[in-house]
Amino acid sequence: GATCVLREKFSASQFWDDCRAEGITVFQYIGELCRYLINQPQLPRERQHGLRLAVGSGLRPDVWRSFQQRFGPIRIVETYGMSEGNVSLFNYTGTPGAVGRGSFIYKLFSPFEIIRFDVVTGAPERDRAGRCIRAGPGEMGLLIAPVNPRTPFLGYAGPPELSEQKLLRGVFAEGDTFFNTGDLVEQDQDQFVWFRDRTGDTFRWKGENVATTEVAEALLAHKSLQEATVYGVTVPGHEGRAGMAALVLQPGHSMDGPGLFRHLEQLLPPYAWPRFLRVQERLEMTETFKQQKVRLAQEGADPGIVPDPLFLLDEA
Repeated sequence: GATCVLREKFSASQFWDDCRAEGITVFQYIGELCRYLINQPQLPRERQHGLRLAVGSGLRPDVWRSFQQRFGPIRIVETYGMSEGNVSLFNYTGTPGAVGRGSFIYKLFSPFEIIRFDVVTGAPERDRAGRCIRAGPGEMGLLIAPVNPRTPFLGYAGPPELSEQKLLRGVFAEGDTFFNTGDLVEQDQDQFVWFRDRTGDTFRWKGENVATTEVAEALLAHKSLQEATVYGVTVPGHEGRAGMAALVLQPGHSMDGPGLFRHLEQLLPPYAWPRFLRVQERLEMTETFKQQKVRLAQEGADPGIVPDPLFLLDEA
């Protein structure tokens, strides 16, 4: 057996004291918790603990590396899954950023497919025969999993329509059924699977798909930024949605537009550069420490609505 320690409310400033006091050896993280920890002021005893393993979801590669460099050789196991879903992944090799590895043997136990997804229509791409098209290595696509007696989807409570919305039928053959995770992922040549975005968050600009997580990771690699969330906004007279980012600066830093642009030039293609930046004191989070983007996207880049300082990328 084992002892589980639950705290009424997460406290980044008290986390390591709690670990020492309770003899914690394994930590379950969600969302942005690990980033909160590395953004805390350094303490003399923050490497003096018994924590050996951290397991969870949503850990960005840059935070992963910083967490281990600062707090010691803690093994991190990033996972992917959902309570109602029928597919799960876990990164058992410790490759920073990957959510799992879909080897041939692993897919015998937890089968899944990655198919091409049209961001504009919000639906999978299909060929002339009406069948879905598998995404190739390095190509972002929709993660789906077969629904059958071995990997069932039990559905949601309530009207049947709620469950039906999560199913794709006739994916590769007549009569087949797959669970739609709503997540866009990518599998590389080494079979590692990387989470890229939620289907509703990815947007299209200048004929290209822009994954908000990729842009956010590039922004947070700049030393002046503490938090960033990226989303698409409509621009009158333009098709698609332009990239916009809400930013929180590191203490003691000011907004350096030219320096940030030079930084992004090295990491992102031009179509992925955010056209608008919004500087805030803090970002709103959900109860599970996920960034809230709905209100930000609704306010867009209208200076008559947005109360925060706004910056525009001048491409002239």
